[in-house]
Amino acid sequence: MSREAVLEVLKSIKDPVLGGDIVASGVTRALNLDGTTVRFVMEIAPEHAPQYQAVKTEAENRLQEMDGIDQVSIVLTGHSAKAPPDLKPKAPAQPQGPQSIPGVERILAVASGKGGVGKSTVSANLACALAARGRRVGLLDADVYGPSQPRMLGVSGRPSSPDGKTILPLRNHGVTMMSIGLMTNEDQAVVWRGPMLMGALQQMMMQVQWGALDVLIVDLPPGTGDVQMTLAQKARVDGAIVVSTPQDIALLDARKGIDMFKQLNVPIAGMIENMSTHVCSNCGHEEHVFGHGGVAAEAAKLGVPLLAEVPLDMQIRLAADGGAPVTVAQPDGARAQAFHRIAEHLIQQGMA
Repeated sequence: MSREAVLEVLKSIKDPVLGGDIVASGVTRALNLDGTTVRFVMEIAPEHAPQYQAVKTEAENRLQEMDGIDQVSIVLTGHSAKAPPDLKPKAPAQPQGPQSIPGVERILAVASGKGGVGKSTVSANLACALAARGRRVGLLDADVYGPSQPRMLGVSGRPSSPDGKTILPLRNHGVTMMSIGLMTNEDQAVVWRGPMLMGALQQMMMQVQWGALDVLIVDLPPGTGDVQMTLAQKARVDGAIVVSTPQDIALLDARKGIDMFKQLNVPIAGMIENMSTHVCSNCGHEEHVFGHGGVAAEAAKLGVPLLAEVPLDMQIRLAADGGAPVTVAQPDGARAQAFHRIAEHLIQQGMA
Protein backbone atom coordinates (compact mmCIF):
# COMPACT_ATOMS: atom_id res chain seq x y z
CA MET A 1 0.00 0.00 0.00
CA SER A 2 1.24 3.47 -0.85
CA ARG A 3 -0.15 6.99 -0.70
CA GLU A 4 -0.09 7.21 -4.49
CA ALA A 5 -2.12 4.00 -4.84
CA VAL A 6 -4.75 5.31 -2.43
CA LEU A 7 -4.96 8.62 -4.29
CA GLU A 8 -5.44 6.78 -7.59
CA VAL A 9 -8.49 5.00 -6.17
CA LEU A 10 -9.93 8.24 -4.80
CA LYS A 11 -9.39 9.99 -8.16
CA SER A 12 -11.70 7.44 -9.75
CA ILE A 13 -14.62 8.58 -7.55
CA LYS A 14 -16.72 11.46 -8.92
CA ASP A 15 -17.61 14.56 -6.93
CA PRO A 16 -21.44 14.87 -7.13
CA VAL A 17 -21.51 18.61 -6.38
CA LEU A 18 -18.32 20.27 -7.59
CA GLY A 19 -17.63 18.01 -10.56
CA GLY A 20 -14.47 16.11 -11.42
CA ASP A 21 -13.10 13.64 -8.88
CA ILE A 22 -13.02 14.08 -5.09
CA VAL A 23 -9.25 14.71 -5.09
CA ALA A 24 -9.19 17.34 -7.84
CA SER A 25 -12.20 19.17 -6.33
CA GLY A 26 -10.34 19.64 -3.05
CA VAL A 27 -12.90 17.75 -0.98
CA THR A 28 -10.36 15.15 0.18
CA ARG A 29 -8.11 16.56 2.94
CA ALA A 30 -5.56 15.35 5.49
CA LEU A 31 -4.88 11.92 3.98
CA ASN A 32 -2.92 9.82 6.45
CA LEU A 33 -1.62 6.26 6.16
CA ASP A 34 -0.89 4.58 9.48
CA GLY A 35 0.15 0.96 9.04
CA THR A 36 -2.87 -0.80 7.52
CA THR A 37 -5.26 2.09 8.33
CA VAL A 38 -6.25 4.92 5.98
CA ARG A 39 -7.71 8.12 7.38
CA PHE A 40 -8.85 11.32 5.68
CA VAL A 41 -11.40 14.11 5.89
CA MET A 42 -14.02 15.10 3.29
CA GLU A 43 -14.59 18.82 3.79
CA ILE A 44 -18.06 19.69 2.45
CA ALA A 45 -20.88 22.14 3.02
CA PRO A 46 -23.34 20.64 5.57
CA GLU A 47 -26.30 21.03 3.20
CA HIS A 48 -24.60 18.66 0.72
CA ALA A 49 -24.11 15.89 3.29
CA PRO A 50 -26.78 13.57 1.72
CA GLN A 51 -25.02 13.59 -1.68
CA TYR A 52 -21.58 12.93 -0.14
CA GLN A 53 -22.79 10.16 2.15
CA ALA A 54 -22.98 7.85 -0.85
CA VAL A 55 -19.50 9.01 -1.95
CA LYS A 56 -18.13 8.25 1.52
CA THR A 57 -19.58 4.73 1.40
CA GLU A 58 -18.16 4.12 -2.09
CA ALA A 59 -14.70 5.33 -1.02
CA GLU A 60 -14.74 3.06 2.04
CA ASN A 61 -15.72 0.02 -0.04
CA ARG A 62 -13.17 0.70 -2.78
CA LEU A 63 -10.27 1.25 -0.35
CA GLN A 64 -11.07 -1.83 1.75
CA GLU A 65 -10.73 -3.95 -1.40
CA MET A 66 -7.09 -2.90 -1.70
CA ASP A 67 -4.34 -5.24 -0.52
CA GLY A 68 -2.71 -4.08 2.72
CA ILE A 69 -5.67 -2.01 4.00
CA ASP A 70 -7.62 -3.34 6.97
CA GLN A 71 -9.41 -0.21 8.16
CA VAL A 72 -10.73 2.98 6.53
CA SER A 73 -11.78 6.05 8.52
CA ILE A 74 -13.48 8.93 6.67
CA VAL A 75 -14.92 11.99 8.42
CA LEU A 76 -17.37 14.40 6.76
CA THR A 77 -16.87 17.95 8.02
CA GLY A 78 -17.17 21.56 6.92
CA HIS A 79 -18.51 25.06 7.59
CA SER A 80 -22.02 26.10 6.66
CA ALA A 81 -22.21 28.58 3.80
CA LYS A 82 -25.07 30.34 5.60
CA ALA A 83 -23.08 30.78 8.80
CA PRO A 84 -19.43 31.60 8.05
CA PRO A 85 -16.91 31.59 10.85
CA ASP A 86 -16.87 34.69 13.05
CA LEU A 87 -13.92 36.70 11.84
CA LYS A 88 -14.51 39.67 14.14
CA PRO A 89 -11.48 40.47 16.28
CA LYS A 90 -11.96 39.40 19.85
CA ALA A 91 -10.77 41.31 22.86
CA PRO A 92 -7.38 39.95 23.91
CA ALA A 93 -7.30 37.97 27.10
CA GLN A 94 -6.13 39.99 30.03
CA PRO A 95 -2.65 38.86 31.06
CA GLN A 96 -2.45 37.42 34.53
CA GLY A 97 0.09 38.91 36.89
CA PRO A 98 2.26 36.98 39.32
CA GLN A 99 0.26 34.47 41.36
CA SER A 100 0.70 33.10 44.86
CA ILE A 101 1.63 29.44 45.18
CA PRO A 102 -1.04 27.71 47.29
CA GLY A 103 0.12 27.25 50.88
CA VAL A 104 3.39 29.18 50.41
CA GLU A 105 3.73 32.41 52.41
CA ARG A 106 6.98 33.71 50.90
CA ILE A 107 9.21 32.93 47.94
CA LEU A 108 12.93 33.62 48.15
CA ALA A 109 15.09 33.21 45.04
CA VAL A 110 18.79 32.37 45.26
CA ALA A 111 20.56 33.51 42.11
CA SER A 112 23.95 34.16 40.57
CA GLY A 113 25.18 35.93 37.47
CA LYS A 114 27.51 33.08 36.50
CA GLY A 115 27.84 29.39 37.24
CA GLY A 116 30.24 27.78 39.69
CA VAL A 117 29.96 30.32 42.50
CA GLY A 118 28.24 27.95 44.95
CA LYS A 119 24.67 29.09 44.61
CA SER A 120 23.20 25.59 45.02
CA THR A 121 25.39 24.91 48.06
CA VAL A 122 24.13 28.14 49.62
CA SER A 123 20.51 27.22 48.80
CA ALA A 124 20.74 23.77 50.39
CA ASN A 125 22.50 25.00 53.54
CA LEU A 126 20.18 27.96 53.93
CA ALA A 127 17.11 25.73 53.61
CA CYS A 128 18.42 23.34 56.26
CA ALA A 129 19.44 26.20 58.57
CA LEU A 130 15.93 27.67 58.38
CA ALA A 131 14.37 24.24 58.97
CA ALA A 132 16.57 23.83 62.06
CA ARG A 133 14.97 27.02 63.42
CA GLY A 134 11.52 25.56 63.08
CA ARG A 135 10.58 27.20 59.81
CA ARG A 136 8.52 25.22 57.31
CA VAL A 137 10.83 25.24 54.31
CA GLY A 138 10.52 24.12 50.71
CA LEU A 139 13.32 24.02 48.15
CA LEU A 140 12.58 24.16 44.42
CA ASP A 141 15.53 23.20 42.24
CA ALA A 142 14.83 25.38 39.21
CA ASP A 143 18.18 24.67 37.55
CA VAL A 144 16.60 22.30 35.04
CA TYR A 145 19.75 21.74 32.98
CA GLY A 146 21.99 21.13 35.99
CA PRO A 147 19.88 19.94 38.95
CA SER A 148 22.02 19.28 42.02
CA GLN A 149 19.67 19.44 45.00
CA PRO A 150 18.76 15.70 44.99
CA ARG A 151 22.44 14.89 45.59
CA MET A 152 23.00 17.72 48.09
CA LEU A 153 19.95 16.88 50.20
CA GLY A 154 20.45 13.13 49.93
CA VAL A 155 17.08 12.57 48.25
CA SER A 156 16.45 9.72 45.84
CA GLY A 157 13.40 8.12 44.30
CA ARG A 158 10.74 9.59 42.07
CA PRO A 159 7.86 11.85 43.14
CA SER A 160 4.41 10.25 42.92
CA SER A 161 1.16 11.66 41.55
CA PRO A 162 -2.02 10.14 43.00
CA ASP A 163 -4.35 11.80 40.47
CA GLY A 164 -2.05 12.34 37.48
CA LYS A 165 -2.11 16.11 38.08
CA THR A 166 -0.76 16.87 41.54
CA ILE A 167 2.88 15.99 42.23
CA LEU A 168 3.94 14.91 45.72
CA PRO A 169 7.43 16.26 46.55
CA LEU A 170 10.08 14.45 48.58
CA ARG A 171 11.49 15.47 51.95
CA ASN A 172 14.74 15.21 53.89
CA HIS A 173 16.49 17.14 56.68
CA GLY A 174 13.22 18.94 57.38
CA VAL A 175 13.08 20.40 53.85
CA THR A 176 10.40 19.65 51.26
CA MET A 177 12.15 19.43 47.90
CA MET A 178 11.25 19.21 44.23
CA SER A 179 13.68 18.92 41.32
CA ILE A 180 13.61 17.80 37.72
CA GLY A 181 16.61 15.69 38.76
CA LEU A 182 14.20 13.40 40.62
CA MET A 183 12.51 12.53 37.32
CA THR A 184 15.62 11.78 35.26
CA ASN A 185 18.67 9.59 35.65
CA GLU A 186 21.61 11.33 37.29
CA ASP A 187 23.73 11.19 34.12
CA GLN A 188 20.86 11.96 31.72
CA ALA A 189 20.90 15.34 29.96
CA VAL A 190 17.74 17.44 29.76
CA VAL A 191 17.63 18.65 26.16
CA TRP A 192 14.75 21.14 26.11
CA ARG A 193 13.96 24.39 24.38
CA GLY A 194 12.55 27.43 26.17
CA PRO A 195 8.81 26.60 26.06
CA MET A 196 9.38 23.12 27.53
CA LEU A 197 11.63 24.63 30.17
CA MET A 198 9.04 27.20 31.20
CA GLY A 199 6.27 24.61 31.22
CA ALA A 200 8.27 22.35 33.53
CA LEU A 201 9.00 25.25 35.90
CA GLN A 202 5.34 26.24 36.09
CA GLN A 203 4.38 22.62 36.83
CA MET A 204 6.95 22.38 39.61
CA MET A 205 5.66 25.61 41.12
CA MET A 206 1.90 25.29 40.76
CA GLN A 207 1.19 21.54 40.52
CA VAL A 208 3.39 20.38 43.39
CA GLN A 209 1.60 19.80 46.69
CA TRP A 210 3.97 21.92 48.76
CA GLY A 211 1.71 21.97 51.80
CA ALA A 212 1.94 24.88 54.28
CA LEU A 213 5.34 26.57 53.94
CA ASP A 214 6.77 29.64 55.63
CA VAL A 215 9.21 30.05 52.77
CA LEU A 216 9.96 28.41 49.42
CA ILE A 217 13.60 28.80 48.38
CA VAL A 218 14.08 28.67 44.62
CA ASP A 219 17.55 27.62 43.47
CA LEU A 220 17.81 29.38 40.12
CA PRO A 221 20.18 28.53 37.27
CA PRO A 222 22.96 31.02 36.54
CA GLY A 223 22.35 33.91 34.18
CA THR A 224 19.38 36.04 33.19
CA GLY A 225 17.23 33.78 31.04
CA ASP A 226 13.87 32.09 30.66
CA VAL A 227 13.69 30.53 34.13
CA GLN A 228 14.31 33.79 35.98
CA MET A 229 11.78 35.66 33.86
CA THR A 230 9.15 32.93 34.18
CA LEU A 231 9.54 32.79 37.95
CA ALA A 232 9.13 36.55 38.37
CA GLN A 233 6.23 36.78 35.93
CA LYS A 234 4.27 33.78 37.22
CA ALA A 235 4.93 33.82 40.98
CA ARG A 236 5.09 36.53 43.62
CA VAL A 237 8.77 36.55 44.60
CA ASP A 238 9.40 38.34 47.90
CA GLY A 239 13.12 38.71 47.48
CA ALA A 240 16.28 37.53 45.76
CA ILE A 241 19.68 36.66 47.25
CA VAL A 242 22.58 37.11 44.83
CA VAL A 243 25.62 34.87 45.36
CA SER A 244 29.01 35.82 43.97
CA THR A 245 32.69 35.11 44.50
CA PRO A 246 34.91 38.13 45.19
CA GLN A 247 36.73 38.40 41.86
CA ASP A 248 35.81 41.09 39.36
CA ILE A 249 34.72 38.70 36.59
CA ALA A 250 32.08 37.16 38.87
CA LEU A 251 30.90 40.57 40.07
CA LEU A 252 30.40 41.72 36.48
CA ASP A 253 27.82 38.97 35.99
CA ALA A 254 26.34 39.48 39.45
CA ARG A 255 25.57 43.11 38.57
CA LYS A 256 23.66 41.89 35.51
CA GLY A 257 21.63 39.54 37.68
CA ILE A 258 20.80 42.36 40.09
CA ASP A 259 19.77 44.60 37.21
CA MET A 260 17.51 41.83 35.87
CA PHE A 261 15.70 41.54 39.21
CA LYS A 262 15.22 45.31 39.28
CA GLN A 263 13.62 45.17 35.84
CA LEU A 264 11.36 42.35 37.05
CA ASN A 265 10.42 44.30 40.21
CA VAL A 266 11.92 41.71 42.56
CA PRO A 267 13.60 43.27 45.62
CA ILE A 268 17.18 42.24 46.49
CA ALA A 269 17.22 40.70 49.96
CA GLY A 270 21.01 40.75 50.11
CA MET A 271 24.29 39.47 48.69
CA ILE A 272 26.57 36.63 49.78
CA GLU A 273 30.30 36.47 49.15
CA ASN A 274 31.06 32.78 48.70
CA MET A 275 34.59 31.31 48.70
CA SER A 276 35.58 34.47 50.49
CA THR A 277 38.71 33.11 52.14
CA HIS A 278 40.57 29.83 52.57
CA VAL A 279 42.14 28.68 55.83
CA CYS A 280 44.76 25.96 55.47
CA SER A 281 43.73 22.87 57.43
CA ASN A 282 47.38 22.09 58.22
CA CYS A 283 48.95 25.39 59.22
CA GLY A 284 45.96 27.70 59.73
CA HIS A 285 47.21 30.26 57.20
CA GLU A 286 44.38 32.33 55.73
CA GLU A 287 44.49 33.25 52.08
CA HIS A 288 42.02 35.15 49.91
CA VAL A 289 42.29 32.97 46.81
CA PHE A 290 39.75 34.94 44.76
CA GLY A 291 40.37 38.33 46.36
CA HIS A 292 38.32 39.77 49.18
CA GLY A 293 35.74 42.47 49.81
CA GLY A 294 34.44 42.86 46.29
CA VAL A 295 30.93 41.68 47.16
CA ALA A 296 30.86 43.82 50.32
CA ALA A 297 31.75 46.90 48.27
CA GLU A 298 29.11 46.06 45.67
CA ALA A 299 26.44 45.53 48.35
CA ALA A 300 27.31 48.87 49.95
CA LYS A 301 27.14 50.57 46.57
CA LEU A 302 23.68 49.12 45.92
CA GLY A 303 22.44 49.75 49.46
CA VAL A 304 21.62 46.07 50.12
CA PRO A 305 22.81 43.90 53.04
CA LEU A 306 25.93 41.76 52.85
CA LEU A 307 24.43 38.64 54.39
CA ALA A 308 27.63 36.64 54.88
CA GLU A 309 31.17 35.89 53.77
CA VAL A 310 31.31 32.10 53.38
CA PRO A 311 34.77 30.52 53.38
CA LEU A 312 36.17 28.17 50.75
CA ASP A 313 36.27 24.98 52.78
CA MET A 314 36.61 21.32 51.84
CA GLN A 315 34.20 20.17 54.55
CA ILE A 316 31.40 22.30 53.07
CA ARG A 317 31.98 20.63 49.72
CA LEU A 318 32.27 17.12 51.14
CA ALA A 319 29.09 17.53 53.18
CA ALA A 320 27.12 18.67 50.13
CA ASP A 321 28.46 15.82 47.99
CA GLY A 322 27.54 13.39 50.76
CA GLY A 323 23.87 14.37 50.86
CA ALA A 324 23.91 16.19 54.22
CA PRO A 325 24.75 19.93 54.00
CA VAL A 326 27.23 21.18 56.57
CA THR A 327 24.40 22.82 58.54
CA VAL A 328 23.09 19.28 59.08
CA ALA A 329 26.35 17.31 59.25
CA GLN A 330 28.10 19.81 61.56
CA PRO A 331 25.31 22.10 62.84
CA ASP A 332 27.39 23.58 65.68
CA GLY A 333 30.65 23.76 63.76
CA ALA A 334 32.34 26.96 62.63
CA ARG A 335 31.71 26.15 58.98
CA ALA A 336 27.92 26.20 59.47
CA GLN A 337 27.78 29.48 61.35
CA ALA A 338 27.70 31.71 58.26
CA PHE A 339 24.57 29.96 57.01
CA HIS A 340 22.93 30.11 60.45
CA ARG A 341 23.57 33.87 60.57
CA ILE A 342 21.93 34.28 57.15
CA ALA A 343 18.90 32.29 58.32
CA GLU A 344 18.60 34.35 61.49
CA HIS A 345 18.84 37.60 59.56
CA LEU A 346 16.13 36.55 57.09
CA ILE A 347 13.79 35.55 59.92
CA GLN A 348 14.33 38.87 61.69
CA GLN A 349 13.65 40.78 58.48
CA GLY A 350 10.42 38.82 57.88
CA MET A 351 11.80 37.19 54.72
CA ALA A 352 11.58 33.61 56.01
